[in-house]
Amino acid sequence: MREPFDTLPSRAGPLGRLAAILLLLAGGLAPAAAQTRPGAVLDRGVPSRGGYGGGPTIGLPGLIGIVPRLIPPPRAVVEEEDEPPPRRRPEAERPARRPSQVRAVPESRPPPPRRQAAPEPVRRTPKLAPKLVTKPPGPPPARPAPRHVAAPAPVQAASAEPGEVPGEVLFALRPGAGALRTILTRQRLDLVSSDTFTLVPVTLHRARIRGGRSVGSVVAALAQDRQVETAQANHAYSLVGAAPTFASVQYAAAKLRLDEAHRAATGRDVAVAVIDSGVDEAHPALLGAVAERYDALGKAGPPHPHGTAIAGILGARAQLASAAPEARLLAARAFSAETASGAQGTTLHILRSIDWAARTKARVVNMSFAGPRDEALARFLAAGTRGGTVYVAAAGNAGPDAPPLYPAADPNVIAVTATDAEDRLFPAANRGAHVCVAAPGVEVLVAAPAGAYGFSSGTSMAAAQVSGIVALMLQARPALSPGEVRSALARGARDLGAPGPDPEFGAGFADAENVLRALPAPEVAAQQASGGMSATPARDPGQESP
Repeated sequence: MREPFDTLPSRAGPLGRLAAILLLLAGGLAPAAAQTRPGAVLDRGVPSRGGYGGGPTIGLPGLIGIVPRLIPPPRAVVEEEDEPPPRRRPEAERPARRPSQVRAVPESRPPPPRRQAAPEPVRRTPKLAPKLVTKPPGPPPARPAPRHVAAPAPVQAASAEPGEVPGEVLFALRPGAGALRTILTRQRLDLVSSDTFTLVPVTLHRARIRGGRSVGSVVAALAQDRQVETAQANHAYSLVGAAPTFASVQYAAAKLRLDEAHRAATGRDVAVAVIDSGVDEAHPALLGAVAERYDALGKAGPPHPHGTAIAGILGARAQLASAAPEARLLAARAFSAETASGAQGTTLHILRSIDWAARTKARVVNMSFAGPRDEALARFLAAGTRGGTVYVAAAGNAGPDAPPLYPAADPNVIAVTATDAEDRLFPAANRGAHVCVAAPGVEVLVAAPAGAYGFSSGTSMAAAQVSGIVALMLQARPALSPGEVRSALARGARDLGAPGPDPEFGAGFADAENVLRALPAPEVAAQQASGGMSATPARDPGQESP
């Protein structure tokens, strides 16, 4: 309940309040008894029901009691009259009914201390982040990333095997399998290419791995897929050769007795495929030697020293004494020289080249490269051997303690090691029971791109020598099977090292004249090819007829 005098206007100044006092005094001096009851307390009146029209009745004592009410304490007057700025008044003394003072600090604006405190954590957060990142990570976290990026490093670390192509797999689907795209999505792979082969009726899909997974884990996952028939890594192979030292003269032709052998055969019209890097067909020693060419890489590339050297050793037409000067060379480019470690090819490039060689009716395939064992490559070599193709490969230059390299170690391939002018084994040559024969491969005079010549060493050079000798054998006995070619090479070899076949030289040095003399008679070879009789050892060329 409000007091009677609380109804006075709150904004009344001193004059207004004085006028109100005079009016009340006048009312007090008037006959106030008519409005009071006997015995009533005179310092309080009854409020009027009509507002300011009536008013309480009051006497002199009552007047004395209400004057202090009419004149508020000085503090109240100062508060209403002067209205000092809100910032000077204690917040506790501000009247709740005065919106001007309440709105002095808007509710939407946070107090100044809070505005300053809020950004501080934001400014401190970036300062702390670098400390957390740079202090522990430093060297330790930086190492795991390179390890994952260089996933095939453990394979390449073994000098015997170039390893796998990082992030790639090869797989074939079972007949009647679902959509290829569904399998790619399920296995998280991106298709790169699909190749359909004729030598082995299969379509191989090459795909890239998503998500940084290892090749081995993806191959294992594909092997568990019911719609996948085969899955494997896309292996990397390297050309087998050593840096030339230009310290010798041509001696290979004399050691192989090529002049004597060429009186009987020169490899005329025998198709010999050279799966290697690019060949300089315009080289003076190779003019007219390359009959057909194929690029498994799908892009043109410049001639390469290795491919040019192998082609010249095998079938040079002039200036160089080659093993088979009248053979038809089929140049298949499966190795690119764009990698930092030298010319390299993959499983898919080699399979394409072998398939092309089969389609072009190659009788001999030279493979002067080495790498890991590959299931797909083994199937292709087996199929080609059944079709009558002879495969010759370099044993490898990984050293005496290295494991066997492929394709030389494949049972359907003739593995060749290298010797020097003194019949000593090439120190870096691989050893093993799979080595068939040896041939000159140290400081061999070879053709080089742009019409140049040089000297080169390695089992690659030796393999090319033997591929040429096989071309001579097939010209002399076209019906020879791959098995008969291997047997004749072993019989005609000149023994080196320990008596009999050994892991270093195999059956011995591949003497071209002796090998041709070790061939079975034409009628015997024809009967053996038709299955009429089994192979019989040929007479030793050094023995006289009975």
